[in-house]
Amino acid sequence: MAIGLQFQRVSDPLEGQSKWWGTPDLPLDMDYPCASDGEPLLFVCQIRLEDIAQYDTEGLLPHTGMLYFFADMAEYVAPLEGISGEEHNGLGEWSEGCYRVLYSPTCDNLEAFAIVDDDDEPAFLEAERIVFSEASPHHDSFKLLGRPYYEEIAEQYPDDICLLQIDESDEWGLRLYDCGMICFLISKEALKAQKWDETKVYFHSF
Repeated sequence: MAIGLQFQRVSDPLEGQSKWWGTPDLPLDMDYPCASDGEPLLFVCQIRLEDIAQYDTEGLLPHTGMLYFFADMAEYVAPLEGISGEEHNGLGEWSEGCYRVLYSPTCDNLEAFAIVDDDDEPAFLEAERIVFSEASPHHDSFKLLGRPYYEEIAEQYPDDICLLQIDESDEWGLRLYDCGMICFLISKEALKAQKWDETKVYFHSF
């Protein structure tokens, strides 16, 4: 099984809710993660885990708290490409300093953390609400869990779960070379133990 992700633009504030882009709502004792070159990583999304509990029938993820994804991928998002750091992250497995997965066991006492560029302009896209649904394990778009859609990734990591799969999007100007995907991968053992720092990221494209 997998959990499909779709997105809605809303006028309501999305503080403390599941959202894609925007600013992360972090616990007061959690630092905003940076890349190996010291530049802040791009906030991708936060998942309020109670929202996905009904779809996570195998109980692979916690069902309380918030799960956060960050990646040094602004160069692939047209409106944000000018805020990228010095390091280029291309095809293949990325170095550990280019992404982070963070977890907060509760959704209490969270504070929005906004990143701005050198001109004090927002260095992020407008947040969108995430809508969850049941999906097949090999779902070919944005999803949580299941297996990577591309066989090349699945064959290279036969025992890993696709913690998050990022597809291209014309709406956001998100282009990953030629029909590419970025996959956050984690072993079943690491996922069960909630060892989020053992996550890997792999970028594949035709």
